[in-house]
Amino acid sequence: MTASNRPISSRGLGDGLTMLLGAVLVLFGAPIFGGGVWLIVLGGSWYYLFAGLGLLVTAWFLFRRSVAALWVYLLTFGGTLIWALWEAGFDAWAQVPRLVAPLVVLVLVLLTLPVLRGGRPGYRRTIAGAAVFTGLAAMVLLATRGDITARAQQAVGDERDAGSTAAAAQPQAGADWPAYGGTHHATRFSPLEQITPANVGGLQQVWEFRTGDMPEEDESFSNQNTPLKIGDRLLICSAMNQAIALDAATGLELWRHDPGVATDAIPYNASCRGLAYYAAPDLAVDEPCAERVLMNTLDARLLALDVRTGQLCEGFGNGGSVDLEEGIGHTAPGWYAPTSPPTIVRNVAVVHSQVRDGQRRDAPSGVVRGYDAASGDMLWAWDMGRPGETGAPPEGQTYTRGTPNVWTIASGDDELGLVYLPLGNAAVDYWGGGRSDAENEYSTALVALDVETGQPEWHYQTVRYDIWDYDLGSQGTLIDFPTPDGPIPALVLPTKQSMFWVFDRRNGELLVEVEDRPVPQGGVEPDRLSPTQPFVTDFPNLLKPDLEERHMWGMTPLDQLFCRIQYRQSRYEGIYTPPGTDWWVQFPGYNGGSDWGGVAVDPDRGIMVANYNITANRTRLVPREQIDEYGVVPIDEPGWHENSPDEVSPQADTPYGVEVNAGWRVPFTQLLCTQPPYGGIMAVDLQTREVLWDKPFGTARSDGPWGIPTRLPFTIGTPNNGGAVVTGSGLIFIAATTDDLIRAIDIETGEEVWSDILPAGGQASPAVYEVDGRQYLVINAGGHTFMQTPIGDHFIAWALPDDV
Repeated sequence: MTASNRPISSRGLGDGLTMLLGAVLVLFGAPIFGGGVWLIVLGGSWYYLFAGLGLLVTAWFLFRRSVAALWVYLLTFGGTLIWALWEAGFDAWAQVPRLVAPLVVLVLVLLTLPVLRGGRPGYRRTIAGAAVFTGLAAMVLLATRGDITARAQQAVGDERDAGSTAAAAQPQAGADWPAYGGTHHATRFSPLEQITPANVGGLQQVWEFRTGDMPEEDESFSNQNTPLKIGDRLLICSAMNQAIALDAATGLELWRHDPGVATDAIPYNASCRGLAYYAAPDLAVDEPCAERVLMNTLDARLLALDVRTGQLCEGFGNGGSVDLEEGIGHTAPGWYAPTSPPTIVRNVAVVHSQVRDGQRRDAPSGVVRGYDAASGDMLWAWDMGRPGETGAPPEGQTYTRGTPNVWTIASGDDELGLVYLPLGNAAVDYWGGGRSDAENEYSTALVALDVETGQPEWHYQTVRYDIWDYDLGSQGTLIDFPTPDGPIPALVLPTKQSMFWVFDRRNGELLVEVEDRPVPQGGVEPDRLSPTQPFVTDFPNLLKPDLEERHMWGMTPLDQLFCRIQYRQSRYEGIYTPPGTDWWVQFPGYNGGSDWGGVAVDPDRGIMVANYNITANRTRLVPREQIDEYGVVPIDEPGWHENSPDEVSPQADTPYGVEVNAGWRVPFTQLLCTQPPYGGIMAVDLQTREVLWDKPFGTARSDGPWGIPTRLPFTIGTPNNGGAVVTGSGLIFIAATTDDLIRAIDIETGEEVWSDILPAGGQASPAVYEVDGRQYLVINAGGHTFMQTPIGDHFIAWALPDDV
């Protein structure tokens, strides 16, 4: 039946759908054409102008029901295919916004062919065949497993004595898991070998415990608790600082202590990260509080609880509690909030606190204090604004306000008597004009503190004059580092700038080569910036090539065009582009590289495992008068919660607030503006300093446009926070990703050998332990608001079946 004698109803429906397709092409073609003109004016790609014009001309011929529509779109699609290959090669994820939507349009235009006029039937069949061939070629391209791994680029003292103070005998990781990182050396290594790459597929969930302790209607919450395992007990803390003991084999609750923390004390995106275990050396094993856990509460108390009963240790502080707000001065709920556990070295509990970012220059102090782990007495305070003074401030005064704080976890060496503190930067992250000399010396620095005197033994600053929020978020890991002269007691420190620093932990001498390189200058503080920054050159790093316009992403060409325009409108000169009042791109962003997860080290194999982020921020400083017009106020003023959106921080007492597009997302679909992968995991041979393997980490199953999970199992490489555990059998256990999975990975090959779905985000580090000869894996699935993973109160354990 020819087009002329088809039934009227059939022809009318076809004509209507063709007109509708034409309207859709106008709807998308017009902004692509207009945006293409704008992009050209900004110095960007010419492709979008021609693509938009091709869509509009195609639509014109569809309205006329002319077969020329197919010719025009074939030309447009062919040009798109050539351009896509030229810009992104065979990288499948990079081709998604370039080819998926154009391929869909090609299919739709082909479907209109029966109602299009012009040309002989054979002629139209030839066109259709060419179109199908072109479309199939594009589908093959998209199906090709491109190079999406984005492998990390490999860039080219006097010994202290052990001291006289006897240290309490602390258990080692194995049957127990006695500290946040396994031990205070933070290797996150368990020698247990029952679960192996060969049998890990048989892991079964053996119990799940829910704390039932969640804040109501709180939108800025996460729980990153790594449980402790001591004897037959698993010791955890809930979102609201309830300390709970579980039977480590069954998950049954044994006791619970509720310190009565108020909801408004919860800081943004953090809660109780963990507890600290201490065995008092002067108490008999059967005496109360001979074994205790110390817990910092979000409302600034240090509590000591009996491991067996959960009762407060009466001989500790004031009835089992120490007030950590003493000497802090003016604060507000959620501003000064200790979220991380103390680190206990030589019977000294070293305590520090998170101070909420971006509020005001006159913020609570970042003072670090040492308390007797048995009595709770304060032994010293390290306040960098009062050098040499280790006591409490004089009456009527406070610890120096606004100094850098330690919000993450410290590590410690009992033999050396040192605690290693990864510091953030001074209060307000993106402007440094009011910082003191001491703050400029210690901001974003690793500080080794003598736990007997409270004085710095050595320190090293990883970023000079940090105005990028590159604070040190990872716990340092203490290992014996191989060198040509033999192993050296060392500390490995991951950073947000995607580099690993390795120090002789005795004296701070670098065990890696560092080169000072020129960095961009300018911004609003040109006279204060350092002209150079240090870069590690002889150890693998996670640094990626500088962003270019072609690295912009999205779900459709329109998304990608929007991000290209934003890129071209922003200042970007590589890492350390200075902040200014115009938008600038920060890559890696403040959640780039390694954050609170740290690294895990298998000391037997000499392998370091690191998971990492590859994300960018788009940020601008906002002049004070504009912040005031917005009505954005700091946390200690009335109306703070209502008038302070997460993306805008007041930075009061300075000339500028700051607006941070964290993750830099497309406003339409909420997808990230830069192309995948957004995260990875790698293994490094510490002896040869070579990358053994490096892979994208995380699937697209829980992510998608408009926040709708795609449930696609494809590995895309998601943002990930939370660390790994490695075992003596050669397994890596880790969650961390935004796909809400926990995985086992073969450390030798990087291959995933097991996974399970979590009921909430797994942005906490797991632990491994043993009870009665049976090995267990446990994790807190608590979720994370910033990571956009589901919030929960779950603790889940897995083990092999009893008969294995």
